[in-house]
Amino acid sequence: MTHLFLHGLGQTAASWDRVLKALPVGMDAVCPELSRLLEDGPCRYDRLYSALASRCDGIPGPVGLCGLSLGGILSMQYAMERPEKVRSLVLIGTQYTMPRRLLRVQNAVFHLMPKRSFARTGFQKQDLIHLCRSMLDLDLREGLEKITCPTLVICGEGDKANRPAATELKKRLPAAELCILKNAGHEVNVEAPEALGAVLNGFWK
Repeated sequence: MTHLFLHGLGQTAASWDRVLKALPVGMDAVCPELSRLLEDGPCRYDRLYSALASRCDGIPGPVGLCGLSLGGILSMQYAMERPEKVRSLVLIGTQYTMPRRLLRVQNAVFHLMPKRSFARTGFQKQDLIHLCRSMLDLDLREGLEKITCPTLVICGEGDKANRPAATELKKRLPAAELCILKNAGHEVNVEAPEALGAVLNGFWK
């Protein structure tokens, strides 16, 4: 089975490198660069999701999805719309309805940052601003009951902003368990990759 690892906003596919080293040798792991999924055209969430869904649809057999933040939102929506395709789901620091105030603050910060600061993300400055803006009204609450596959909800111990959503996802998803990872904030895959790898191994076994 193919496992897809989807990075967060401001990260790249390389953000999973140390996590993958903690996983079993020979695992079929794919870490797409989200910025490369979009062809020419506006950088919007709906277009990014459609591109990811096409990528997943093209993989033979079931898939396992593991996503952080933006990657978790994309994974959750795909699991809602293609429940027969998703064998397992891991959601890290993931919201199911967008914190509009935080997104607006984040966009304000993006406006102030120099363009060179965005080079490592693969997205241009205006692309990230447009992407965040396109997510303001995103709300996945109505489809949560459609996710019936085994689901692991992970939140870093220091990720106070996403802790309430993690707790609520554990309650709302039919087959979910919750893991609070110690000594980690929001970017669990970067801050505690070995510990995350161990948790993932236990879940998939």
